[in-house]
Amino acid sequence: MFLFHKQVYQAGSLLLLAGSLVGSLSGCENKRDKQQDQAHPEVPQVVERVVPPPFSTDSAYAYVAKQVAFGPRVPGTAAHEACGDWLVQALSGWADEVSEQKTTVKAWDGKTLPVRNITARFNPEHPRRVLLCAHWDTRPVADEDSARQSEPIAGANDGGSGVAVLLELARQFHRNDPDIGIDMVLFDTEDYGNPKVEDSYCLGSQYWATQARKTGYSAEFGILLDMVGAEGAVFYREGISMHYAPDVVERVWRAAATAGHRSYFVYNQEPFPPLTDDHLYVNQIAGIPTIDIIQYDRESPKGFGDFWHTHRDDMPIISRQTLRAVGETLAVLLAGM
Repeated sequence: MFLFHKQVYQAGSLLLLAGSLVGSLSGCENKRDKQQDQAHPEVPQVVERVVPPPFSTDSAYAYVAKQVAFGPRVPGTAAHEACGDWLVQALSGWADEVSEQKTTVKAWDGKTLPVRNITARFNPEHPRRVLLCAHWDTRPVADEDSARQSEPIAGANDGGSGVAVLLELARQFHRNDPDIGIDMVLFDTEDYGNPKVEDSYCLGSQYWATQARKTGYSAEFGILLDMVGAEGAVFYREGISMHYAPDVVERVWRAAATAGHRSYFVYNQEPFPPLTDDHLYVNQIAGIPTIDIIQYDRESPKGFGDFWHTHRDDMPIISRQTLRAVGETLAVLLAGM
């Protein structure tokens, strides 16, 4: 099966807001939940919701903005180096251990690129471990735009959002011990690829997974966050995730329902087509059952919103409530382990 990166394979703080705002948001989500129940009767009913552990949407949003302020984080650029330094510094203030995995790789166009994978560990001695990951680099070209296609994109959603959710979770883990071993990995050099060249994307995770296999690293499961901050985002169950880790998908989607975010994490009767993303290589090479939480837009010709790989992927499209839905879902899942 040949897959295109982030392209459809065509086959056959709990932040308590003002009361009126909370009511409005809850009403909106309840309405979307009911619509989903009617459309998909196989959706498991959640008898009791829980109050999610603290997750500050303002902080998560600020972490997206901070990354974007560095400029496009294209490997080998000054912005990329500066953002990487900041990520290491921030995580070092929260995690028990922070390490960097550095190497160079040959890109599809023959260019030698630096790879800087960043790992933050919580409770490093705990025998039970969960892998949380996202990529922190950005696309070097706006190939889906109608103008300035040769210029790099800001990558607020594609790159910035997943990292921001993990940073806020890391901050909360520092305040409240998660009582489980957690390894956060920020993959580098994910978005420097050509959709016509197989395995030309996800170079950082390919290297990380190879080293993980060599060293014997393992985790019970992994969760990849990619494009998890856009206004109106919906997260369907994805094909690669359902192939390698359907039980993990079920646990995450149930956690979303328990946290009150079923309207974001939608049960579709059939998984949407598989995507080549970092989780593919974590599954195939490292052997860790890993899923991808990623926006998918069934109505968009691109599949990922009309801002994908364009200069519109900037702060105006980022939604605090989408970040909240993803962050609180993971917080509930981990708190229940």
